[in-house]
Order: sequence, then C-alpha cells, then structure tokens
Amino acid sequence: MFVYLSVMVGVGGSASESPEFRDLATSVGRFCRRPKADRDPEHLAVGLIQLRQVIDSLELDFSETAAAFSVTDEWDRQGSTSPIDWIRHNCNMASGTSADRVRVGEEMSKMPKSLESMSRGEIGFAHLSYMAGLASAQAESAPNQPFDETVLLEKARRSSVGSFWHFCKKVRHANDPAGFNAEQEEAAQARFLRLSAHDDGSVWLDGWLDSSGGAALRTALEPLARPDGGGDDRSRERLMADALVDLATHALDTAQIPQRASQRPHLQVTATLETLRGLAGAPAADMEFSSPVGSLTVQRLACDATISRILLNPDSVVVDVGRSMRVVSTPTRRALNVRDGHCRWPGCDRPASWSAAHHLVHWICGGATDLDNLILLCHRHHTRVHEGGWQLLSVDDRLVAMPPPEPLLTRSARAPAATTAA
Repeated sequence: MFVYLSVMVGVGGSASESPEFRDLATSVGRFCRRPKADRDPEHLAVGLIQLRQVIDSLELDFSETAAAFSVTDEWDRQGSTSPIDWIRHNCNMASGTSADRVRVGEEMSKMPKSLESMSRGEIGFAHLSYMAGLASAQAESAPNQPFDETVLLEKARRSSVGSFWHFCKKVRHANDPAGFNAEQEEAAQARFLRLSAHDDGSVWLDGWLDSSGGAALRTALEPLARPDGGGDDRSRERLMADALVDLATHALDTAQIPQRASQRPHLQVTATLETLRGLAGAPAADMEFSSPVGSLTVQRLACDATISRILLNPDSVVVDVGRSMRVVSTPTRRALNVRDGHCRWPGCDRPASWSAAHHLVHWICGGATDLDNLILLCHRHHTRVHEGGWQLLSVDDRLVAMPPPEPLLTRSARAPAATTAA
C-alpha cells in the first residue's frame, strides 16, 4: 500500500507547511509503507493495541489543538459559523465528533490522572471522552464544584467503553437529574422518520430515535428478528428489516391501529380479474403508498383478505360496487388457528396471530376456503411460496419445503401454483 501524506496549514491566507507536521507525516508515511509480510496472529494482536494507543495520543493532541483554536477568531475570519463548523468542514469530521474533540480539549486539564492512565494504555481516548462529557455538564450545573475524576478513573480502568458509557449516564443523572431529564426530553423532541420512495417502489428509511424510543423499537423487533432454523442465512440487517415489516403487517391484521375515516387502516390493492388470475398480459395492480405490484403479490394478499367487486364500463367508470366479503370467515380462521397453532413452514414457530391463511389451491383457481385447503404461513414464508416459487410437500405426514427448480425469472403474469400439504 502506498501512502502519501501532506499536511498543509493555512496561515494568514497563505499555505505553509509546519515542520512538526511534516516530520509527523513523514514518519507515518514510512510506517504505513513498512513490510507487511509478517501476519503472525500474535504479532497482529500486539500491533493493533500499540497502534490504537498511538492513535489515542494523536486524538488527545488534536483535541487540545481544537480547543485552543476554538477560542480564536480564525474560524470567524474564514467565514465559518462556529469553531465546530470549521473543524467539521476543514478536517472532514462529523459535527458530533468535532464537538466532542473540542470538549475533551477544554476539559482535559481537570483529568490529569486520567491523561497519565491513557498514556500507559490503561484506558482509551473513548473513556476520556465520556469523562469530559461529565466534566462539561458539571461545569454548567455546578460551576463552583470541583470535578473529581477518581471514581470515574477507577471504573474506566476495569470497564469496556460501552460499560463505562452506561456508568457515566447514571452518574450524569445522579449529579444533575434536571439537566439529564432535559437532555432526554430534547432528544425525544428530535425524533424523526423519513420514508423516501424510489422509482421501483422500494422505500429508503432514514431516521433518528432517542434512547427510550430506540429501546421500544428494538424490544419489539428483537423477538421477530431470529433466524427461522437451519439454512436461514439472512444477515442481521435483513432480519431486522423483515421484523419491521412483520410488525407493521401484524398491526394491520389485528386492528391495533386507530381507525381513520371510520375505517381500519389496511393495505388497499386494486387489481383486474386477469391480474388476480395470473393471465399473460395482465397489468400490474395498484396499491396505496406503493408503486404497482405484480400478480404474485396480489395472489398472496388475496389468500387472506377482504374482497370487493368493482364493475367498470368500457370507459373505466365505476358502475357497480359489490359488498366487501372476507375470503376466510372468522369461524374458519378460528378453527385454523386452533388446528395449526403457528406457521406450518418446517422449523418456524411464528404464532397464529402473526400468520396468514394460505390456500393450498388458490381460490381464484377453484380451491375451497375450508380447513382441508388452508394452512397458516407467516409473512416471510407466505411470500416465499407465492413470490419465491417454493412449494410445501407432504412427505411421511410432515411438511417439506422445496425450493423452486430453477431461479425465477422475470416473466409475464402466471396462474398461482397449487401447493400440496398435509
């Protein structure tokens, strides 16, 4: 790996190179170009620890310099709105990281023992950063009270960074409950969630939650984000995304969301009969808050849905609307829940309340809506059967999941395949 480092410092509108930084850049460049042939695991482990200690020392020096820079007017002279803004822009750092470094530089004089401990590798820069946060908060809430690092340093020496962060949160509340609660409320007020639709109908999620809101979401998602047995190679991120969809689907299915305009919130899909039957040349269906969806998705949703017939004339004007009718009646669904108890996919124990009634032979193809032609499938496995082309076969009185014989290709609409099950 070739590394070239050049550090330029702007002074008075001109660019000059500091001899100290030139020497540092030369040393770092030479270090990065060292032979990498030795990949002995023990040497790598020692090298990582030593390299981190050097980086921590440089982080501390950067923080001290950042704090000194923040009390000058150079950032204002160069047109920035604050020292943090200048550091963020010119040092290619995030705003939060920039503010943290300035805070460490401002508070480091209050933590001499911790600085010594860090120089010996007993604690890391991250520990020091959390201490500085407490020192800064105390300077605001109790400016006349001296900051005592003793207990914090003892805890930091025997704690991981994550554990020490947790401990500092508790200390923060003990020292200044009003300030702590104000920060919590401010964080809650800053919540946001942005859903951005792409041209293909997929949705990008971007958001931020305070600690309590994030804990509530994770508590709800974690039980749903478990692999469903052997062969489930979904990534952690995929599991969490599937869990979020399951959570939303379950809330809609179980009427746990307040009514809107005297109606239960629901997925509304408008499809032609040809699309529902999977005939070639049929158009995609319309779904609220989505781009058009294919016939396979329509067939899956229609397995366990409320259906309304809408009759249009040749000019696409509605001339008649039939009564809404539930495909699977309430008594049938109750009996199905009692019989199956959970998703029937091999190895899946997702409960009945989180599962849909799947027609082994789709009702649009003449399949009956009775217990002999229904099984429970959770959202993930119901999607696998319809959109994924999997089949459930009965072998020796047990269900076996069979993948499609070949990768499903993009194709014209097709009729729903029958599924054989016990």
